Amino acid sequence: LDLGGIFPPLVTPFSPMQEVDYARLEGNLRRYASIPFRGLVVLGSSGEYPYLAPHEKLEVVSCVRRALPRDHLLLAGSGCESTQATIKLIVSMAEAGADVALVVTPCYYRGSVTSAALVQHYTEVADASPLPVVLYSVPANTGLELPLEAVLTLAQHPNIIGIKDSSGDITRMGLMVHKTQEEDFQVLAGSAGFLLASYTMGASGGICALANVLGAPLCQLGCLCREGQWQEARDLQQRLIEPNMAVTHRFGIPGLKKAMEWFGYYGGPCRAPLAPLSSPQVEELRSTFSANGWL
Repeated sequence: LDLGGIFPPLVTPFSPMQEVDYARLEGNLRRYASIPFRGLVVLGSSGEYPYLAPHEKLEVVSCVRRALPRDHLLLAGSGCESTQATIKLIVSMAEAGADVALVVTPCYYRGSVTSAALVQHYTEVADASPLPVVLYSVPANTGLELPLEAVLTLAQHPNIIGIKDSSGDITRMGLMVHKTQEEDFQVLAGSAGFLLASYTMGASGGICALANVLGAPLCQLGCLCREGQWQEARDLQQRLIEPNMAVTHRFGIPGLKKAMEWFGYYGGPCRAPLAPLSSPQVEELRSTFSANGWL
């Protein structure tokens, strides 16, 4: 299964009453249809996955699947804290139309979640999963990095086809690519800020929050890298770094959703306890996009 390309981890639109707004979601999907994404990710970190009820998660997947062409992959966030719950959710995601399960590291008892425990968890999940599994390491959110030795062990599993690595550690990503060359395993950059560097190390593509806002430029960056047009790629990457930092580390999902509105998408409110940006924060966010030529 070819994961090569750019995937936006979709935000989940909410109404002013903080209910999932499926009509707004469909509206965003219609606009994304003109961008050459490899597919879409739902229920990732940008989708406020921890804040959705189980029935909402399944309905979001079903809604996106109905709107998505069959040749576009649908990756669904399916990670739970227990192995049993993760397997059960993946089965439901498959029934709702997902193509791939994106499984974040369990982290609540992270002091006890050793490398061996993670290998056992993901092995049991992959053994039972009706969908191919992509590992998801996002230490900024979980406080737990999926150890390199665990990744290399899990890459040998026939139903584990890749990893989304959001660490930003390019040496680590390069080693993953190098050490899994004999496996059917693909490495995806977890952020737009180091997408170019990831491609130079052999990554297949990226799952990047900024693609909710600047999807076409990110796809262009991927194309430039694949074609070896490194100067043009570097120029474009440099203009993406500060906006990416603004909608991830600095202002998070409230910033991402606010920026979407300036580019014709529906961002809307987040679910509490995520709070909207203050007026000075909105101005700072806008100036970041403007200073890099996007507004």
